[in-house]
Amino acid sequence: MRLIYYWCLLICLPTLAQATTVSETIYINRDSMETVLGEKFPYTAFNLSPSFEQRNALIELSVGDSLDLWVVNNDSISHQFAIKGTAIVPQNISAGDSVRVQALFATMGLFIYYDNLNYPENVYMGLAGGIYVKESNHAHFYWNIKEHQASWNTALANQGVVNWATYTPDYFTINGNSNPAINLDPTARITGQVGDTLLLSMVNTGQSIHSMHFHGYHVQIRYSSKFPHHVGRSKDTVPIYPMETLLLEIVPDKEGEYPVHDHNLVAVTANDIYPNGMFSTILITP
Repeated sequence: MRLIYYWCLLICLPTLAQATTVSETIYINRDSMETVLGEKFPYTAFNLSPSFEQRNALIELSVGDSLDLWVVNNDSISHQFAIKGTAIVPQNISAGDSVRVQALFATMGLFIYYDNLNYPENVYMGLAGGIYVKESNHAHFYWNIKEHQASWNTALANQGVVNWATYTPDYFTINGNSNPAINLDPTARITGQVGDTLLLSMVNTGQSIHSMHFHGYHVQIRYSSKFPHHVGRSKDTVPIYPMETLLLEIVPDKEGEYPVHDHNLVAVTANDIYPNGMFSTILITP
């Protein structure tokens, strides 16, 4: 057990006066992902309990909050813990061991925490999630976007070698789910009323670029880890690069139900079956 202290401090005194310490524990758990078609393949995730779930935990903070985080390695092999875009140095976690990470987040943002050991293999196998640092209490939704090549999971779980130049994923998920299960996830399906301000955090923990297309409404970019100069742009299609993040704002001007999907239609399939991939709908009431 080790204690690691990092204080990512920026000047933000009015906010810090109301800040709190958010204590969380996440567990590295290994089991299997079950696809929308019932196929299973080896998978690993950061979960909020010692029980395996195929979705990684979202850590949510307010601007100025301090994070007091324990990371417990329930796996039989060593892993690392890192937070992209921060000063936190990656830390090794031996099998059965844990580390404590303490950090202050003084500005709004969206970060990816992940295992960077043997990158990108451990991230590909599932170990990556999001940290959302909010500056408002608007309704918030969250997408952890990922793609999978099932045979590779089996190969990597058995210490095999893969050639990333031939990567051809066959399953595509949001928060570990594919259509139609995405709409059953209240943290993923965007719902609200006309005139509401709705926020969507997107983290791409896969190895491919995904271009998400919104029917019915434009979205405004509030935060972009890769292209900060894009903040303020209003679009109906937004690309998100591997290991990058976007915070989008939607203010619906009409009621209705409208699709949202990856513009690459291969990513809207599951093992070539359409539309069992990255597909959801926005549901807006009067």
